[in-house]
Amino acid sequence: MRVPASSANLGPGLDVLAAALALPLELEVVETGEFAVVTDLDVRRDRGNLAVQAFERLHPADGFEFRIRSKIPLTGGLGSSAAVIVAGLMAADHLFELDADILGLSAELEGHPDNVAAAIHGGFVICDGLSVTRFDAPMGLEAVLVVPNEAVGTAQARAALPAQVALADVVRNLAAVAQLTLGLAQGNLELVATGLRDRLHQPYRAHLYPRSAELVERASAFGALGATISGAGPTVLVWTRFEDTGAVLGALAQDTESWAHVMRAPFETQGAYVRGL
Repeated sequence: MRVPASSANLGPGLDVLAAALALPLELEVVETGEFAVVTDLDVRRDRGNLAVQAFERLHPADGFEFRIRSKIPLTGGLGSSAAVIVAGLMAADHLFELDADILGLSAELEGHPDNVAAAIHGGFVICDGLSVTRFDAPMGLEAVLVVPNEAVGTAQARAALPAQVALADVVRNLAAVAQLTLGLAQGNLELVATGLRDRLHQPYRAHLYPRSAELVERASAFGALGATISGAGPTVLVWTRFEDTGAVLGALAQDTESWAHVMRAPFETQGAYVRGL
């Protein structure tokens, strides 16, 4: 089982937009007669493991060994929990030919559908509850991730959001979502850059990760199209033209070396799939 990382919100698309990223999680489930979790990751190795919990929503894990490998940072807003949930559910579904509602169960376990939808379908997704519209990334668009060394809890980031926002901010975000979506659909990267601005969540969370927030504001100075906070943060998703990615990555690595690490992460067309069980 191979499942991609994901970045949600994409600036103005709070809880609506997400994209798959080419950082894979791999789960191998083997019937050995004994339960075990085998991984080098800093995760639980008992039945509290998230892959096992997802698997057991569909079938008991007794007698199976779960072998987990992942290039997705465990914190920072890159869909690591979504990927492992999808992997666990799909493993059980394929092993026992259950034809389960993977998206619905994944969204229930994750608490929201955007990351799991991107992980399942790949590409870019627009989520209206469990109704998902998918489309591919345009040619020439890439991403660089700036992953801070210090994490911020998702619950803390959610709590920072206001109960009400100004109508003017909502209108500006609606315009930005339309610009971003149209730019992605048409391959118009200038329009993509115009549509990355957000007024609904990033300004209210900026105090939780000020260096990330400041980097979003000056991303164009590094040669990028722009930048957004990935999910609840604090990872920064820096949007680039393909031909500029190397230079942008190098400049970001030098600028942020004291507080973050930088990764190249192309947008991923392929969603979750079973390699063999």
